[in-house]
Amino acid sequence: MEQIVITYYENNAKKLHKIVDRILSKFGGLSDKDLDDFYSLANEVFVDVMRRYDDSQSFDTFLYSCLLNKIKTEMARRNREKRKADRMSISIDMPIEDDEDSTIGDMITDGFTIEKILFEDNEEGFSKRMLSYLSRLSNLQKEVLRLNIAGYLPGEIREELHINEKQYADCYAAIHSYRNISALF
Repeated sequence: MEQIVITYYENNAKKLHKIVDRILSKFGGLSDKDLDDFYSLANEVFVDVMRRYDDSQSFDTFLYSCLLNKIKTEMARRNREKRKADRMSISIDMPIEDDEDSTIGDMITDGFTIEKILFEDNEEGFSKRMLSYLSRLSNLQKEVLRLNIAGYLPGEIREELHINEKQYADCYAAIHSYRNISALF
């Protein structure tokens, strides 16, 4: 028995870890923390196997089958826990009751928008950062921003400014781009 322990635990339990790795390769997608958990589990199984081993079969076969069963059981338990959490989650895009236009996300989002910050005051009251941000925008982008803040819908903005969808999308992207917004930080 002592020789078996030495064989499996020499070189930082290399032989035991190799068996665990071979079993886990069938499952995939495990983090280093998961590996550590399964190596610890393997140590527990090894101790149990040492107590129960009776020479009726090879030690390696007995250990492998016990490890395989224990790892399968642990994987099933972990997956069951994940499914339990998934059943309780809902999408923030889920409609609220019978109103298909309102979603949960609409109810929990806050009122913070770049547009709101920009035009809470008039331009004379803007900070240097705000003026720097505005200077990065073209006149058309500023107009799209102003109309957006005023509550116009995208289609109304395009119609008001006589621009197409691509021009509107480009303006909107520039208004919200990190390169431009970074002036506010």
